[in-house]
Amino acid sequence: MSGPKYSKKQKEQFFDLIDRGGTVRAAAETAGVHPDAAYTWLRNAGLTMQRATPRIYTEAEKAEFFRLLAQRPNVSAVAKELGFPRVTCCAWAHKAKIFTSQARKVNPRREEFLRLRSEGLTRTEARTRVGADPRSAADWDKGITIISRGRIYPDGRVVHYPKATIEGMTAERRTRAIGGSVDLNLVEKIIHPRYLSLIEREQIKDLHRSGMSIRDIATTLRRSPSTISRELARNTVSNRGYMPHTAHRLSVQRRARPRLAKLLTNPELGALVQARLKTRWSPQQISKRLARDFPGVPAMRICTETIYQGIYVHARGELQLDLRKRLRRGRTARKPRKHADERRPRFVDPMKPISQRPPEVESRAVPGHWEGDLIVGASGGSAIATLVERSSRFVALAHLGRDRSADAVRDSLIATMAQLPGALRGTLTWDQGAEMAEHRAFSVATDMEVYFADPGAPWQRGSNENTNGLLEWSPKVGHLI
Repeated sequence: MSGPKYSKKQKEQFFDLIDRGGTVRAAAETAGVHPDAAYTWLRNAGLTMQRATPRIYTEAEKAEFFRLLAQRPNVSAVAKELGFPRVTCCAWAHKAKIFTSQARKVNPRREEFLRLRSEGLTRTEARTRVGADPRSAADWDKGITIISRGRIYPDGRVVHYPKATIEGMTAERRTRAIGGSVDLNLVEKIIHPRYLSLIEREQIKDLHRSGMSIRDIATTLRRSPSTISRELARNTVSNRGYMPHTAHRLSVQRRARPRLAKLLTNPELGALVQARLKTRWSPQQISKRLARDFPGVPAMRICTETIYQGIYVHARGELQLDLRKRLRRGRTARKPRKHADERRPRFVDPMKPISQRPPEVESRAVPGHWEGDLIVGASGGSAIATLVERSSRFVALAHLGRDRSADAVRDSLIATMAQLPGALRGTLTWDQGAEMAEHRAFSVATDMEVYFADPGAPWQRGSNENTNGLLEWSPKVGHLI
């Protein structure tokens, strides 16, 4: 009688689960497929499993193994007690030449199995009691002894496994998706739009299976046809066709470019960089000077960022830790940079950006809208606040003297605006200087809304900037006022 027949839908579901990174047995159970059939499908599709990353044991763990082994000379028992693989422990023992001259140890389960069989129990009953698998029970029943590369029969015959069989048993297994063992954080991380995303790869799979041409797929995804062609050719790893999750893991796996840092591979360059850092050269000066001192030697070139990474990234250990204090800023770690939306607000009271300013201000048709800024005199001896009315270009100056604090600027601006009629007190546009930290108090006192220009955009206060330029024509000697 033939085995169960599975539907095409079950097979598609199984491979979809495998593509998404599931285990074979879990995928087979979900799809309602026997594991043997699932493994057969994988072999026929050219997909195999990858050997798990071997565990690295410490010297302390090995020492504990040998300590217990000296008390109880049974590798299997000690391995079970420590929770270590028996094969690993046997390898340690053989390497230490502990069992090489001793006779083969007695297998207690085999002895118990043979005792039960002699009492009349069936093979199945006996192996169930001792917890042995059917193949081992059959070998014990027939008196066969398993050796590393073959079998010894009761009549003394030694049968060695064929070379192809041994290679098939010992060959390193590959992952079903080759890129299966990848950190999920790396898989989910979006680096740059130029890289294909997982969603795009799923679209490629669906469109390609529907019979769409590569150029049509590229047009749909707004990608180059060569990008789609390379993706299909490079990341199709089985006769099941293109599998998007597998392809995405493969791309993540190939993304890494591990290599030794230049400061480690070139001792002469590393010594030169350290020597100049100790004399307080900046990393940029070192980089530029090396290009001039060694014009035809690429090995003696290094970029500024590489020097900074050698200083700040402690794990790399390329430069001495005390060199961090030799930098002109004296920092021992990088200063984190945040996105504009994540930065701490400039002032306690929320600012109103210039984009929220009423439209009539831009037209200059209605008077009463002002632009302001601060001008500091020579050596910071004095300062004035300049105010320019946008419609008439009328200029008002508020004297500050040496005190340029936010409180002083607030009081001076309030006093200046109090001299004007209410019709001329509409809005005030300022830059994001710290002197306007009391902008909310100024608005309450004068009934004028304050709007702040964007950083690095002086043209948004063009009239005020032009006026400041005219006022600064006089030499900055002594006080401005």
